[in-house]
Amino acid sequence: MTTSPQTIAIALAQLDPTVGDVEGNAAKVRRARAEAAGQGADIVMFPELFLAGYPPEDLVLKPAFQEACRSACEALARETADGGPAVLVGLPWLERGKLYNAYVLLDAGRIDAVRFKVDLPNYGVFDEKRVFSPGPMPGPISFRGIRIGIPVCEDIWGESVVECLAETGGEILLVPNGSPYWRDKSDTRINIAVARVTESGLPLVYLNQVSGQDELVFDGASFALNADGSLAAQLPAFRETVALTRWRREAGTWRCVEAPRAVWEEGDEADYAACVLGLRHYVEKNRFPGVVLGLSGGIDSALCAAMAVDALGAARVHCVMLPYRYTAQRSLDDALACARALGVRYDIVPIGPPVEAMNGVLAPLFAGREPDVTEENLQSRVRGTILMSISNKFGPMVVTTGNKSEMSVGYATLYGDMNGGFNPIKDIYKTQVFRLCALRNRWKPADALGPDGEVVPVSIITRPPSAELRENQTDQDSLPPYEVLDAILEALVEREMRVSDIVAAGHDEATVKKVERLLYLAEYKRRQSAPGVKVTQKNFGRDRRYPIVNRFRDPGRPAAAPDETLLRSPTATRTEVVDF
Repeated sequence: MTTSPQTIAIALAQLDPTVGDVEGNAAKVRRARAEAAGQGADIVMFPELFLAGYPPEDLVLKPAFQEACRSACEALARETADGGPAVLVGLPWLERGKLYNAYVLLDAGRIDAVRFKVDLPNYGVFDEKRVFSPGPMPGPISFRGIRIGIPVCEDIWGESVVECLAETGGEILLVPNGSPYWRDKSDTRINIAVARVTESGLPLVYLNQVSGQDELVFDGASFALNADGSLAAQLPAFRETVALTRWRREAGTWRCVEAPRAVWEEGDEADYAACVLGLRHYVEKNRFPGVVLGLSGGIDSALCAAMAVDALGAARVHCVMLPYRYTAQRSLDDALACARALGVRYDIVPIGPPVEAMNGVLAPLFAGREPDVTEENLQSRVRGTILMSISNKFGPMVVTTGNKSEMSVGYATLYGDMNGGFNPIKDIYKTQVFRLCALRNRWKPADALGPDGEVVPVSIITRPPSAELRENQTDQDSLPPYEVLDAILEALVEREMRVSDIVAAGHDEATVKKVERLLYLAEYKRRQSAPGVKVTQKNFGRDRRYPIVNRFRDPGRPAAAPDETLLRSPTATRTEVVDF
């Protein structure tokens, strides 16, 4: 009679895959396995779809890509014949004409078990039903006498998969994830995991990747729970690690007896760290040598410059002041002070000659018309052209610096200040921009490459924001105060509230309707904007997908209750055809 083991050492490889870099991701598996072996691990697990990178989107439909992932998996499987730790890793898996989001056990030189993700998310940033087929309800896999349940990511957000694993003899749940960051997401994850532990009576290991992938940031923040729901392990957020957890069977239940307990960043600190990570990985994975951005003396560009230096180091950040006749001396002084505090290369390129030349060229066409926003936007477009020219000549990516408040209402110039390859603050409202600058002056992320101390001069933080495209201009000439604007935008964008409900919460009806109108009108601009880091639950692009042609406007009064008498029968469902 074979006795069941009483201990197991599980290594958690909280790592950063690159989408499409199958060989590179497999190499990371090898390095992490060797590290885990040195720690004494029996098994090392990796995040969801690690060999492919997550999310692979439609890339996963290419047969050549599927074959590359399968080939890498088989090579890794053969290597486990060396007697080292077993491997749990994810990849796309084609079987009988269907493509699955799979998680496999590699041990003793073979692919020992395969499990498919059951619950495919299809909301927000996720569209897995577009590319994958749902797997059957799974039973646990057997690993050296231990029955391990493998619910994949979304499989723990409902009850059924974990319930099936518990009922079929699962002893411990190992959950690989590709869970993107948004504010306070870690609390949501833990609450979901606690619910599954409470229902099943099984301990749970939650492993997430650390990665920036286009707009998405994956923050890691992996953890483990004992069967009683107590926190057993906590890995750092926004940083890669291979961490060992040791488990012992006590009274028939597995309990974690040794594991790291890191402290997570929260709130604004987490948002700042997410923006830095997203920018770093976008630049690194697309192999840009560095970045260039316009440093105007304003708060948005100062924050982006600080994030760029924290992400890449000062030597890879080039800041350019692009003054015109409306640029105040204070702006010149503040931009120089910020550049010096950050230690970046700083150049001044006056835009007067090209702006005047463009005005001269257009003068015959504009004869008889007063100067207006056209001439203001021309300044912005000249600045955008100069920055793109620097990018073309020397190779750095242009960082664009518009915040979410501006992107929401279209307070930005297409082919001007919207030019660029990536925007680290695209999902940050203006009021939070102020907070993040003050935060960065007293704190920075653990892996930040920038200097300590004040990097955004206080004079930038306290100064009224201005685009400086005409004399004595401030943002509030065109927009409500940012405290009001951001509250209305958060209600319209994140919560999809009715105008009447926003007014009932204390906002002026005419202001709310103006903001709603601007929000809709600016959709065509947002479609042409650079990607940027997602930190809220509803960012522009992946989450909020509105039509450009859109005549709907909220009437601003409560709607009448639905007239149920118009339904064909009292039991008619919303999917039935209604006769009128």
